[in-house]
Amino acid sequence: MNTLMPYLLLVLSLLCLILVMALRMSLRKGSKASRARNLHAQQGEALAERLLQRQGFSIVDRQVARSWSVDVDGEILEANVRADLLVEKGGRTFVAEVKTGSLAPDPLYPPTRRQLLEYLFVFDPDGLLLVDVDNRAVHEVVFPVA
Repeated sequence: MNTLMPYLLLVLSLLCLILVMALRMSLRKGSKASRARNLHAQQGEALAERLLQRQGFSIVDRQVARSWSVDVDGEILEANVRADLLVEKGGRTFVAEVKTGSLAPDPLYPPTRRQLLEYLFVFDPDGLLLVDVDNRAVHEVVFPVA
């Protein structure tokens, strides 16, 4: 048994080394994909601004943050909300949400729809715009309120 011990330790050490290397490679892959998504989003926002300006909108502000109070069982909680762009046209102020990809630019896609509804309550704009960067389209989204 004593003669096998060094070999067992060597095998265990090699297995640990392989696991650590595999984990590092996996983390690098994830961060590389994350950087690519962030770059695509930044390029998308720059293109969205140009699309909006071509349609006569002026950029008022970028990455506009607001907080919103929510009462949960009598306790007031603060929620933070950030909109991509605040724009103006014809004396009207709009919140513009910039989306890329195949699902997110769809106003019926639940996360996008909920985000736009949140903007309606938090920012109280004159209108909401959904900018579909990949299709080079700007849509005004209206939620009829009873």
